[in-house]
Amino acid sequence: MSSKGGGTALTRRNYRLASDTDKPRSTGIVNEKLLSDYLHHVFPPSTNQAPALASLRKPLGFQDLGAHLEKLLSEGEPAEDSRDEAVEGRLGPQPVVLDHTSGFEGLLFVDDDLLGVIGHSNFSSIRATTCVYKGKWAYEVLISSQGLMQIGWCTLNCRFNQEEGVGDTPDSYAYDGNRVRKWNVTTTNYGKSWAAGDIVSCLIDLDEGTITFCLNGQSLGTAFTNIKTGPGVAYFPAISLSFKESVAFNFGSRPLRYPVEGYLPLQNPPTADLMKANKLLGFIRTVLSTSIDTQEERLLEREFTGWRLHGEPTVLVTLAHIFNHFAPLMCKVYLVEDVLMNFLLGILEGGGSVDEHPLIQQLLDLFWLLMEDYEVSECLKQLMMSLLRAYRFSPIIPDLGFQIHYLRLTTAVLNHEKSRKYLLNNVLFDVLRSVVFFYIKTPLRVKEAGLEELIPTTWWPTHFDKEGKDEREPSDESADERLRRRAYERGCQRLKKRIEVVEELQVQILKLLLNNKDKTTGEASRYIFLNKFRKFLQENASNRGHPTALCPPEYMVCFLHRLITAVRMSWDEGRRQSEEAYVPPQLFYNGKVDYFDLQRLGGLLSHLKKSLKDDLASKANIIIDPAEIQASSMDDLDEDEESGAAQRPFGAAVGGALARPSWLSSPTLGRANRFLSTAAVSLMTPRRPLSQPEKVKVRTLAVEQRTEDDIEGSHGNDGLLLGRPMEESEQPIADKSLLEIVDGIVMMYNLSVHQQLGKMVVVSDDVHEYAVALKDTEEKIARCPAKRADILDELQKSQKVFSEKLNHLSRRLAWINATIYSKEKMLDVYWLLCVCIRTIEHADNTGSLFAFAPEFYLNVAMNAYSALKNYFSPANSMEELPGYEETLTQLAAILAKHFADPRIVGTDIKDSLMQALASYVCYPQSLRAVERIPEEQRVAMMRNLLAPYEQRPWAQTNWILVRLWRGCGFGYRYTRLPHLLKTKPEDANLPSLQKPCPSLLLQRHMAELLSVDKEMAASFLNSVLNQLNWAFSEFIGMIQEIQQAAERPERNFVDTRQLKVCATCFDLSVSLLRVLEMTVTLVPEIFLDWTRPSAELLLRRLAQLLNQVLNRVTAEKNLFDRVVNLRLPGLESVDHYPILVAVTGILVRVLVDGDRQG
Repeated sequence: MSSKGGGTALTRRNYRLASDTDKPRSTGIVNEKLLSDYLHHVFPPSTNQAPALASLRKPLGFQDLGAHLEKLLSEGEPAEDSRDEAVEGRLGPQPVVLDHTSGFEGLLFVDDDLLGVIGHSNFSSIRATTCVYKGKWAYEVLISSQGLMQIGWCTLNCRFNQEEGVGDTPDSYAYDGNRVRKWNVTTTNYGKSWAAGDIVSCLIDLDEGTITFCLNGQSLGTAFTNIKTGPGVAYFPAISLSFKESVAFNFGSRPLRYPVEGYLPLQNPPTADLMKANKLLGFIRTVLSTSIDTQEERLLEREFTGWRLHGEPTVLVTLAHIFNHFAPLMCKVYLVEDVLMNFLLGILEGGGSVDEHPLIQQLLDLFWLLMEDYEVSECLKQLMMSLLRAYRFSPIIPDLGFQIHYLRLTTAVLNHEKSRKYLLNNVLFDVLRSVVFFYIKTPLRVKEAGLEELIPTTWWPTHFDKEGKDEREPSDESADERLRRRAYERGCQRLKKRIEVVEELQVQILKLLLNNKDKTTGEASRYIFLNKFRKFLQENASNRGHPTALCPPEYMVCFLHRLITAVRMSWDEGRRQSEEAYVPPQLFYNGKVDYFDLQRLGGLLSHLKKSLKDDLASKANIIIDPAEIQASSMDDLDEDEESGAAQRPFGAAVGGALARPSWLSSPTLGRANRFLSTAAVSLMTPRRPLSQPEKVKVRTLAVEQRTEDDIEGSHGNDGLLLGRPMEESEQPIADKSLLEIVDGIVMMYNLSVHQQLGKMVVVSDDVHEYAVALKDTEEKIARCPAKRADILDELQKSQKVFSEKLNHLSRRLAWINATIYSKEKMLDVYWLLCVCIRTIEHADNTGSLFAFAPEFYLNVAMNAYSALKNYFSPANSMEELPGYEETLTQLAAILAKHFADPRIVGTDIKDSLMQALASYVCYPQSLRAVERIPEEQRVAMMRNLLAPYEQRPWAQTNWILVRLWRGCGFGYRYTRLPHLLKTKPEDANLPSLQKPCPSLLLQRHMAELLSVDKEMAASFLNSVLNQLNWAFSEFIGMIQEIQQAAERPERNFVDTRQLKVCATCFDLSVSLLRVLEMTVTLVPEIFLDWTRPSAELLLRRLAQLLNQVLNRVTAEKNLFDRVVNLRLPGLESVDHYPILVAVTGILVRVLVDGDRQG
């Protein structure tokens, strides 16, 4: 039996039972009459032949089965010549693809199948290879991103450029769901807004001269009538799209998702093959539902879902004959989607868990047994691609039925071990954007998603304070409000339960991929997944800004949450507590895990290996080969050249240049795969403290080449945990593979998840803004005089618009709260925060080796805390998290210790730590956490804050000291600047300051340090006075320029940037004065104790500076006065009050304490 698929020379497997010598023996298992009955039952004659009586039927055996089957399949097949006949009304080649040779304008990435496209310039256009001039035609566009695109039809005469695309020229027509308009030179409103995951159908009727568009199968109405037709006019499918937007076309190479009656797809469906495939599937169904009773010599009907592959020769040989024809057809994408996928989905229709459907497992066994490997591979690849497409582009309905449907089949297929490993190795990360399987899209159109039925009652906060914050306690709300809120919460719970079903299936898929017990057919799934996952992270870390390789952040968020759930389940299965999870520090320096080019705390890896090689040898028994140091230094020199080049092959040992990114066929300028090329280290296996360590070379492997032994280790080899420092326990905390996945999760959060969490808060901000506007409108309606019906009418219209918008947004917010900001998601981010804190603590214990830790661990610790505090409230409160206060204290200790840590060299990470500490001391809860850290650490922190300002960025440390003082100074308890309340008391949009929360404990530490260490006190105060002198002089210079600009007769505007700098210099001057006030109050002896050598000099300098400030600020109608009275936007904070109360505070303290001491 040879394969008929694609003219390949590969021969089909020989099934032993079908060889000539075995025929009598095999047919002897069932007698000839029974076999003939069985075969006639499985392969009945076609419907147009009258079924012959059993007695008159010609006996049928395996010898004749091949010919019989050929005859059955050829019946009703169209003649060869009619098959390739051109359809009238269409011109161009089949299959229909995008014209990547001459039919485009601008820069575009086009997929290998010539059906997917990504814009890579301002406004690029491309058309298809086939056009139509008569009849009714349709094609579909799968929207992958919801940005600016114009989709439709154009003629060959249309000339596009970077500004004009489809719909901007006379003979082109387009629909744009981003701006909700239709285009044909001019533009008008049309249709609905589209979202990523929608399908647009483009229909043209050249007999009537109309163009219509549909969104997810719903017609948007006729867009254009009387379009130009006639001789010489033919229309091509075309699209124009802006930078980074992406779509995929379906001209008919796959079944149209939403076919429209009377309209043909541009590409002919494979009718003959479809007919054959459906017949063959019918034969397979009959085999599965028929059993042979050899004792009774009769055939029995049974339910085919319970069928098992028992190796019955008769059944196997029959199936082998069917698969001889069926297998080649299953390599074609149209047939896989239309025939196979629908058949498998039908098997799962009955409901129940996926494990209750063993038939799919049996069928996959059958595929691997009876099809060539290349056929099964192609079939599985096409099946997964079809499932992913179907999952991604299915509309959202209230019970999420479509998504559940496709995820269950995906789970059933991945349950099959051999298929799972093939897909993991070759498809899931290499060909597909498989992360899509873990994404739940947010519906843009609430009504179509059925959220109105699911959440019939909407609710939003209605009582606000002056800041616009919701201030009403639940006990204060009216009975009607309470009923509405509870009904809304019940609706949210119903929605959450439905979403949880999908999330559970997604976690189930990841659990299958994390299986490390399936070693019977080669390497366990988890190790294949781990290597692919690492490569996925590399693409996203090193191709920042490259549209083809980056995974969209909204997918990353969902993937992160499902992965955390699956990893924690796997972790807990090993009878270890995932609550205690952290990443051991040796992963950062032993070279076993690739961190690509991500920055380390101590700088470049090559530099660290040179400068810390003795520490590595003494603390971790790792010996660096001098040749490696030389090679890695040279490598850093090449860094700049390499980033400009397209791909630099790195040699087989390092894995060669990066392949295509893991879901796109578009060409991409990838970085060379640098796994371990700069991190080859020599390690020593046993710990022998006294004897000379002996060198053991580590294998330098590309990510994909690592095996289970390289990760988990084996006898005398610690795997990923090679080079254990003395401080780490010998007992591993979990499977080493899980440690690397946790490390990857932290990296993922850093890459794009945090930004996305911040982005989605916009919806709740919108709800808040509209709620404030609605309340304001209702108050105006209540105050509106009865005789002004015109005003009342306008106000009621506004009220209606705001109410509708709030109804829509509150339902959308319910969806976002369930998928992104739920309590469970908050616990995931909190777990990640705790992992980072423990990892940093363990790395810190290794002393100088802490410099090897990647910067992103500190970033994630700070960002995760910020997300928990700012993004998840008010729906979920941070106080409810387990061990919340202890975690706050641990994070406070990290910030306090590391903001001035000499082991950290990166300026960006230092700034981030300083800002995080400044924000930490602003809020009462986190400030109390700083006060709870050990006294020794608190004192060290204050000493670092008081270090002289000259050698470092001082503004941030000054803000921190000011925040510790606010609430204690003279006239320093305000939350709104008093001079602003005087002029604009009603304006609620003015900036408000954080409520004061001074720290008396930290003030005491500061006082002790300054009074004991006289030298430090003098240098600190001198530097504060120097900075004050500079800041105030700069401020005066700035206001002189502003005054001159304002006095010029010609109308000119002061640069906003200049105003901003001016306001900043003023704020700095005020805050430096406040720090002086704090010092004078806490340790007056620095200025007034004449036994101190620097006291007189400091007091004199202080008096001079205060004199200068008072001269400039208090004189009537002087420069300062005039600029304040200009009331320029941006200079609201510049006024007499803030600076004069600070100066007064200093003078009062000096006078009071001077009297006391004098």
